[in-house]
Amino acid sequence: MFIKSIQLTGYRNYQNSIVYFDNGTNILYGDNAQGKTNVLEAIFMCATTKSHKGAKDKEVINFNSDDAHITMYMEKDGEEYKIDIELRKEKSKIVAINGSKIRKATELLGLLNVVLFSPEDLSIIKDGPGERRRFTDTELCQLDPIYLYNLSKYNKIVDQRNKLIKDSVYNKELLDTLNIWDLQLVSYGCQIIDKRDVFIDELNGIIGEVHNKLTNGKESLEIHYEPNVERNDFEEELKRNREKDIRYKMTSVGPHRDDFSFIVNGIDIRKYGSQGQQRTAALSLKLSEIELVKKITGHVPVLLLDDVLSELDSNRQNYLLSSIGDIQTIITCTGLDDFVNNNFQIDKVINVVNGSIQ
Repeated sequence: MFIKSIQLTGYRNYQNSIVYFDNGTNILYGDNAQGKTNVLEAIFMCATTKSHKGAKDKEVINFNSDDAHITMYMEKDGEEYKIDIELRKEKSKIVAINGSKIRKATELLGLLNVVLFSPEDLSIIKDGPGERRRFTDTELCQLDPIYLYNLSKYNKIVDQRNKLIKDSVYNKELLDTLNIWDLQLVSYGCQIIDKRDVFIDELNGIIGEVHNKLTNGKESLEIHYEPNVERNDFEEELKRNREKDIRYKMTSVGPHRDDFSFIVNGIDIRKYGSQGQQRTAALSLKLSEIELVKKITGHVPVLLLDDVLSELDSNRQNYLLSSIGDIQTIITCTGLDDFVNNNFQIDKVINVVNGSIQ
């Protein structure tokens, strides 16, 4: 699969621009704050319907526009697909595939698989558990529409349960309905726990070898899933913590509080790893993500590298760029020196200047 072109109208700082891509290595270069990352964000949205930055739809619409449009052409298994997304400030987005509107995001997921690596991802290891859950959920939602459905249902139930607990201050009778919400929470939550467990097992089958090569055989890496609660104990733990939840007005048990540890040579590098170890583990994670997508879907994903090369030393740069020979790659950067000096293959260079393509 590969992306042929993307057109942005009223999107971020783009009035109306179109970018054509080669199916090899594409470089989007230009000064900071010119709109390079906005192109990658729009591509990610065409794959997932969401911004990788967590931005709301109205936040990506140009200040001078009432709506924004993304039109992408891509090829998969010899067939061309057109993805249209219309973003509106006061209404829900409209997504269409080959001119036909879709009703649910799950109808789009899996058509285009992308792996995005940004400087923020280098903090997956050392930042809080929310970042690690976000990484896991983003990948699983691309690979498994059922996971997306269960996660969406679960998150809504957590929000509704929390609201009920808060409102019970004024109406104690609301607490009588907690059992109903808890049964739903356990039902969807257990499915999330199961999928995350399988996902980490599959990732561990790949990441060990990748990390070993990246560190020249000096380090071994394993990811450990740390569920907040075991699936078989979930219902009982909810009951046991109910009084605490009511006191603190929040749901304290469930996969929304899960974490993942990264163990290098027996040491938890979240707490005790050097910055170099944490960055190397994050790079291993992203490279393994590519291989996992290939394994599960049978397709090679599109790789998006958002100014990440400047954050890596020359050895990690070399390893990353030598690993992407058969992958359509779109890289943002502020200059071309690293590519020229290291004789890296570049198939197309695209200059971005203040929301326009040169």
